[in-house]
Amino acid sequence: MFSDIGALELVTLIVLAVLIFGPDKLPKVVQDVSGFIRKIREFSDSAKQDIRSELGPEFKDFEFEDLNPKTFIRKQLDNNEDLSDLKELRSTFDLRKEMNEVADAVNGRDTAPAAAPATAPAAAPTAVNGSAPDLLKKQDKPAAPERPPYDSDAT
Repeated sequence: MFSDIGALELVTLIVLAVLIFGPDKLPKVVQDVSGFIRKIREFSDSAKQDIRSELGPEFKDFEFEDLNPKTFIRKQLDNNEDLSDLKELRSTFDLRKEMNEVADAVNGRDTAPAAAPATAPAAAPTAVNGSAPDLLKKQDKPAAPERPPYDSDAT
């Protein structure tokens, strides 16, 4: 319950409690708070039991923690022994390799393709020296076409 409270914080809380309630009232306050927490736990347990009894015998091992999606998925995956398809799919999908290929293409570095294309496209544009143009470089703007004359009657 208090796993994230350190020793210094606990001592500070105790000193504050003694200063606020005083040493003579502090035991009564602690007793009242612990009784209140106990009643809340009893109420919660009885509510859980009522819900389980209303759901029926097929839900007798139902846990409310299973309603958390992460817990539900983890429990379902632990119960499923046939994960070979998932492992096979994971092994065929290599995100790092694909990201490195994209980064190399953006930076203009040559990479060894995983599978070379069977045929090169016939209508691939070529640069002046006979090689393919660099698509990543900014192209020169073509000459602006001549604008047609303005006709005020047409508009």
